[in-house]
Amino acid sequence: MSRPEFTCSVRVEYLDEHSQPEGPHAFAYTITVRNTGDVTAQLVARRWLVSDALGNVEEIRGLAVVGHQPVLKPGESFEYTSWTRLATAQGSMEGTFFCMTEDARPFEAPIAAFALVRSQALH
Repeated sequence: MSRPEFTCSVRVEYLDEHSQPEGPHAFAYTITVRNTGDVTAQLVARRWLVSDALGNVEEIRGLAVVGHQPVLKPGESFEYTSWTRLATAQGSMEGTFFCMTEDARPFEAPIAAFALVRSQALH
């Protein structure tokens, strides 16, 4: 049986020019989605949980990522950059991409929790 699988990696950057010292704090995140399975599949929708250091959690759901629903053959990847704002200088994000194989079998691609941290907040 064929195996659908997307693997995701993340890079984060603090956006100093779009942030205020006391908040809000802006972060860009670049996601690379790679088809590590053996069937062609499409990224259809996403769900994010964005948490700040005060314990506030925002859920974001929607179709596509930055207006795209990429179809990836085995070995292909898609990269995009988006951004979020937090009231605090640190927090985290985690999520799920909802995907579909060419023969209409749904599967999920998890995005493990990653830190959103203003580098000066670590000192």
